[in-house]
Parts: sequence; C-alpha cells; structure tokens
Amino acid sequence: MKRILSKLALLSVILTAFTARSQQYQPTWESLESRPTPEWYTNAKFGIFIHWGLYSVPAWATNSNADGFGSNYAEWYWQRLINDKLKIHKEFVDFQNRVYGPNFKYPDFAPLFKAELFDPQLWARIFKGSGARYVVLTSKHHDGFALWPSREAWNWNAVDAGPHRDLAGDLSNAVKDAGLHMGFYYSLYEWYNPLYKTDVAKYVDQHMLPQLRDLVNRYSPDVIWSDGDWDHSDTVWRSREFIHWLYNESPVKSTVVTNDRWGTGNKHYGTFNSTEYGKGNASLHKPWEECRGIGESFGFNRNENLEQYQSSRSLVHMLIDIVSRGGNLLLNIGPAADGTIPVIMQQRLQDIGDWLKVNGDAIYGTTVWKEAPKQADSTIRFTRKGNTLYAIATTWSDAMTIKGIKKASGIKMLGVPGAVSFQSTARGLTIRAPYITPASNPSPYAWVYQIEGAL
Repeated sequence: MKRILSKLALLSVILTAFTARSQQYQPTWESLESRPTPEWYTNAKFGIFIHWGLYSVPAWATNSNADGFGSNYAEWYWQRLINDKLKIHKEFVDFQNRVYGPNFKYPDFAPLFKAELFDPQLWARIFKGSGARYVVLTSKHHDGFALWPSREAWNWNAVDAGPHRDLAGDLSNAVKDAGLHMGFYYSLYEWYNPLYKTDVAKYVDQHMLPQLRDLVNRYSPDVIWSDGDWDHSDTVWRSREFIHWLYNESPVKSTVVTNDRWGTGNKHYGTFNSTEYGKGNASLHKPWEECRGIGESFGFNRNENLEQYQSSRSLVHMLIDIVSRGGNLLLNIGPAADGTIPVIMQQRLQDIGDWLKVNGDAIYGTTVWKEAPKQADSTIRFTRKGNTLYAIATTWSDAMTIKGIKKASGIKMLGVPGAVSFQSTARGLTIRAPYITPASNPSPYAWVYQIEGAL
C-alpha cells in the first residue's frame, strides 16, 4: 500500500510539474500578452506615482513646456544642463550658475540629497488616506542614481551616497504594511553612463538586466513601470527575455503587472498601455493607465506656482473621467530632497481620499458601461459593477435624465440616507436629486447615484 501511495505521490508531482511547464509563457509578445491581467490592478483604479531623486535637490524647471518635450519637467534637470542648445534649456544653465556656481556639477548634488526627514510610515499613511491602492516609486530615473543598494550602481545609489539609506526598501515595507501594492519605475537607459554610451549590449547584459532582477528578487514589487526605452528596440533591450522571466519564474509571477514602454515601435506590449498628461490613446481592448503630476512636473519643481497645480475638484473629476473610460489614474507627487511631501500635495491627496470614502463604490472594481448611449449632459459619467450602474454627476443638478434606461428597481445617492425619487419617461430615466444642505452634503466635487436593476 505504501508503495502504491508513493507511486501516486510521484505521479502527482510529475503531473504538477508538467502542468506548470505547459502553462509557462513563451518569450514572444503574443504569448506574454496572453497572460491574464491580475485582478488587483484592474480593480485598483487609483495609484500614486513618486518621482524622487537627486533632481529633487535643485527642484527646478521652467514654468512652461515651450520646447514640447517636458521643459517643465524638473527630473530632466541634468539633461537640460548638458543639452542647452534651445533657448529655454539655457534657463536651466543660468539657474544652475546663479544658485550653485559654474563649477558645481550635477553629481555634486548627491551629498545634498539627504532625505533627513523621510518617514516611510507617514508616506504610507498619506497614500492610504488618499484612497490609492498602489504606489510606484522611481527606483532609478534617467540619471542612473538608484534609490536602493544596487551593486551595478556602486557609489551612485542612496546607500553609498546621499541619505545612506535604502529608500526603496524602507518605503516598500511601509507601503505593503499599509495594505497597498508596491511597484517601481525603472529607466532602461541612462543619459551619461559610460557603458551605455560605448556598448549598449554590454550595458544591458551587465547593468540593466541585473538591476531589474535585483529589484524584483529583493522587494517583490507588483508593478514594473519601464521608461527610457526610446533609443532602441525591445530586441536590443532584451525586454521579452526579462518579462518572460518575470511572468514565469520571478517571486511575483502571479501578481506583477508591466506597462508598455519596452522599446521603440510597437507600443502594445506589457500588461497595460500608459498615457501621460493626456497624450496617447486609451483603449477598451486592454487595461490602460494615465499618469500625470498634481502640478505640471513629475519631480518637485519649486518654480511652479498655484496656477500650475490642479485643484482637488479637477483631480477628482479627472479620476472619475478616466475610470469611466476604463482606465487607472496614476497621480504623481514630487517629494522634496529632505523627504517631506509638500503640504499642498498632501492636501490634494487627502481631499481625493475624503471623496473616495463616500463614493469609492463607484470607482473601485468597476467597469465601463459599454452600452451607454451618448448623453446630452456632458457632466455625467458612468461606471458599472455587476447589475449596479453608477451615474456620477460632476455638477449639481436638481434633476437629470439618463438615456438608455427604461426602468430601475431603486436609486440612492451615496452618502445620503433613504431612496431617491425617479420616474421613467420617453427620454429615459429621470432622477430627482435629494434635498441636502451644506451640512448634509455627502461630498463636494461630484455626487454619485447608485442605480439598481437598470434596464
């Protein structure tokens, strides 16, 4: 009997191993893209992007995107100092010379990037309070400075220089302890890495791929957000090779998601498509994500004024619009070099979180109302969850009519007790707003009608 059980156990192991091998993805985009999107990502809807590094020391960029290529992006500071052919880029050189002196070079910012007030637990509480479900930190931007003890970035990382601290690891632990998903942005290329400038293949083999694998093995992130891919094809970057490993063998093979920036040409690889500041095309055929700053820069830009910052109302409306079209919003903050999150950014995040506490049911885990006819009122957005339809009004109206619905079994406004009156008309379903006062207003910025049994 023992021998039979032993043989059965061995057969089970063999069958399990065979099944696992048969389910593995192949190193082709067709196979890699056949992998189902982890549900946590499609349900999350809202994440926090963080651009933080040496560029947070000067924390400066122009106040306009006059060159059409992010001249107001503070994280591109080093490149602007070197590439000063355009008049607007010379403003960076003028600022550098005036504030730090002509002999002060970008690498000299490393000792000034101290992060002495960085409190990862506080950051995690702020992110959780915003209603975000995931966080993506710039582990390494185009300057090559790593926020973790990367062996490949010896003396050009946050442990060997500057803060002398594993910033990526400390934040990862705090974010996960708060119950959120943690991810990392990673720039494939580096502006002035000598190895990259002289031998790209060697750079990929000995620097880039080892760094990426180290990030995954060390911190088990649920997002790998690639960037800086535009110099070469995915073949040169060996992107398929890395993602093949990521989806088949890595410690996060079942939970990780990737964006679409893995090489020039075809931009449809990865788990989701990424758009930036409204550029690019959203798609209902594949998950997509819009990223942007609260201001107009990703890295903290001390040169921005109030008019460059989105209001809490506009950010909530942006989230509603993106989610109603099937996307996620990855909203960026730019911490200061000392490790503090600017208070105006904290305030915006708290306002979004307060709105989501009341209305989150209309955001998290929802899908697009694909059958929605064109509405006369452009201030109404829709999401759906099972048999429940959510109509989100971004301006207050005493009554509104929704086309395409003949009847409903019940309607209520989220945050307001009791049912809401409605009636079916030839034009659609007409909803009467409940009576509320400033004291009983459930939420500013937008109001959500939960419609059950919509037909």
